[in-house]
Amino acid sequence: MTGMEEYNSSSESSFNSEEVDTIVKECIEGVVGVDDYSQGQVNKWTASIVERCLTLLVKQGKAYKYIVTCSVMQKTGAGLHTANSCYWDTAMDGSCTVRWENRTMYCVQGATKCHRVHAASLQLDL
Repeated sequence: MTGMEEYNSSSESSFNSEEVDTIVKECIEGVVGVDDYSQGQVNKWTASIVERCLTLLVKQGKAYKYIVTCSVMQKTGAGLHTANSCYWDTAMDGSCTVRWENRTMYCVQGATKCHRVHAASLQLDL
């Protein structure tokens, strides 16, 4: 995985992955900055990154639900493999994954947007 991977449509209500990429990178850099990897800081860093990212996404005032994930890993030469799957409306929903690194660590953060549906507009055929 290099840089950012995205899964979305090009409709007006689609996920603006470039905007989210910028938000995510700013959150990571604001929390971790130029710090070296520290096992004792990882829980604090990941919680702060996720909280900042969610706060900034929600402040956009768009009718989305968000799911944000964050993994921090020390650079040791070991591999890191991740995967996710979803079942959604590709015209309305989207996600992106951002890989950030410095000389001592990797940070992989995912952000997923799901369009909110009001109960009045749902029609379920059971």
